[in-house]
Amino acid sequence: MYRIGNGFDVHRFEKDRKLILGGVEIPHEWGLVGHSDADVVLHAITDAILGAVGEKDIGTHFPDTDPEFKDISSTTILGKADQILKSKDYEIVNIDTVIICQQPKLAPFIDLMKINISNALGILADQIGVKATTTEHLGFTGREEGIAATAIVLIKKI
Repeated sequence: MYRIGNGFDVHRFEKDRKLILGGVEIPHEWGLVGHSDADVVLHAITDAILGAVGEKDIGTHFPDTDPEFKDISSTTILGKADQILKSKDYEIVNIDTVIICQQPKLAPFIDLMKINISNALGILADQIGVKATTTEHLGFTGREEGIAATAIVLIKKI
């Protein structure tokens, strides 16, 4: 049995925050605001995994009202979603994610993001697609107010 999950996340920029995307710290003057490290890439992938196995969303499992998750690494959150996936006897076939931002340019960091995601999930880097695009200066990402990410995951019963 195969199942597909879809995830989406967005966070706004703020000064004096680190910019973490796909588990990689990206040099930039702005970081993303969130209860955790605000890694929109890993949050979108986490939601896609949770959705694929029929679970509620990331906010239900890791609520921003719970101090336990304050400043938590999104890699840890992704790992917990992977535990849920495995507990239901599924495995990941592949993941595809798109990061939507005007700045910074992410091409130099894509391969490292894939490695981080593959390590967190115990899958091969070639099972993961990570792409970045702009919105041609349209919308909140185009105005450089924040970053969005989408993810799709295909899983199969073990």
